Amino acid sequence: MRFDDSLKTVLAADVSTSFGARAAFRQLTDLIARGRAPADDLLLDRLRTLRALVPAATRSSVARGLALADPPVALVALFADDEPEVAAAVLRIAQLAPEEWELLIPRLSPMGRSVLRQRRDLPPIATRSLESLGSTDFSLSDQRPRSALPVQDERVSAATRAPELVIPIIPSSAARDREQPAQATNASERFEIADLVHRIEEFQRGRNTPFAPNEAEAAQVASFRFETDADGIIRWIDSAPRGAVIGTHLAHAGVARTGVDGVAAGAFRKRAAFADARLVIAGNSPLGGDWRIAGVPVFEQSSGRFLGYRGSARRPRIEEDAVRARPAEVTIDRRGAEGLRRLVHELRTPTNAIAGFSELIERQMLGPVPETYRERAAAIRSQVSGLIGAIEDLDMAARIEAAALDLRADVIALAPLLSRVAEDLAPLATRREVTLLVPDAADARVAADPIAVERVISRLIATLLSASAPGEALQVAVGSVGETVHVSVDRPAAFVGRDDAALLHLDEQNDDADGAPLLGVGFALRLVRNLAAELGGQLSFEPARLTVALPQASVSRKDAVSTLIP
Repeated sequence: MRFDDSLKTVLAADVSTSFGARAAFRQLTDLIARGRAPADDLLLDRLRTLRALVPAATRSSVARGLALADPPVALVALFADDEPEVAAAVLRIAQLAPEEWELLIPRLSPMGRSVLRQRRDLPPIATRSLESLGSTDFSLSDQRPRSALPVQDERVSAATRAPELVIPIIPSSAARDREQPAQATNASERFEIADLVHRIEEFQRGRNTPFAPNEAEAAQVASFRFETDADGIIRWIDSAPRGAVIGTHLAHAGVARTGVDGVAAGAFRKRAAFADARLVIAGNSPLGGDWRIAGVPVFEQSSGRFLGYRGSARRPRIEEDAVRARPAEVTIDRRGAEGLRRLVHELRTPTNAIAGFSELIERQMLGPVPETYRERAAAIRSQVSGLIGAIEDLDMAARIEAAALDLRADVIALAPLLSRVAEDLAPLATRREVTLLVPDAADARVAADPIAVERVISRLIATLLSASAPGEALQVAVGSVGETVHVSVDRPAAFVGRDDAALLHLDEQNDDADGAPLLGVGFALRLVRNLAAELGGQLSFEPARLTVALPQASVSRKDAVSTLIP
């Protein structure tokens, strides 16, 4: 008999420290979201208790992680009842059944329902529920102090009091004409029936009149200024509608339909100034669309404490690529890409465990092991290493398809990167009996995410290396053309004479050669091409070589020295 004691282990964990509370909160949420623990009152109360010990930034990160699972409605309701940043994170990605939306929406706050109103993938029953609560969300409550409210006669028993009817009061021309005499009346006097009926008619007439924005709001806004707090959350802008931008976080890149890119997020972490960063605002409001933003940090003069950012936003110019074009052959929709990411997440954990245990056996870290078992463990570890690389490639492809790739703006030198790639691929070149020639590219620098650049170059060289015949030599060349850096690799003899369409569809050949990509040559080349496009470059299929073009880093960049990766 097998049983799962994960829940028991999490509940028994020490939560007296900040680290223990955060870990228990993450683990318990993951168990409930994946259906490995019930969403009952006991566990939900446990989460509410831990919530008070976990920072809001961690809770927001856990809420965004629910996109990789299928959380029950009770767990979504618990996160939706949190602070606005946490509630917005879970409500932007929650996928529930129509009847579950019908139960959840009335329990949400007006802020939570405003987040759902920006979504276009809700079922019709959820949309109708939001529309039915529109008047409630957008009406003003009575803000008078209790001392100013009319005092009821204490002699009237509670059992005989009629239920109160709350009606929003909308001033009309007739009501303004009667405003002066009304001020002279006693607060305890009742409204006349005719006056009450008139107010009801005025309310209904205003409710049924479609909203017509004025000319200033109807036209798209061309620029605005903004300020953030110390957490990077935009708290003030000088344009309308403010609700489209207020609450946007500069520290989180690409986590929602409204958000900034890695340039602003990286600058926020360093408390540095930034310029020409991208901001996307969802919706069809005058502020909706693409922006270029710039900001400078603000510090308190007396103590040096960081106060936030002040900046400005403008519409991108025609020559600026505000939104990078997606590859033409994208055929997986967002829901399918998210499902693939969940599958990758489920595969990664057991695969890493297998690799770890095989290494323990191979190195005899748990005690003496016969040589036969050590050889088998080494073979398992070698095969699992290739499987882990394939899983990482699948995860990268899914992120590209779902537009969820988080890229960091940085500057990387190609010389040390090529040396690392050549060292990693040396065993493969030895097995294939191929000579890999890497040039000295001391002056070449690329302005892009370092991890993604290394993935592009290593996958390209490894794919061509695996297709090379014994005795061949692969020459890697680096050069600058305009504002791009070109990294070229010679075609092996097996690829000479084949066009790009033939190379991109080599998955069907099932090449079992030593070192061949586990997912096929075509998949590897498509991944290189799509990832290069995400970095602002491209993959070219030339007659004698394959070339990756990447954005060149300008030596005049202010941050070039501080961000170079050795």
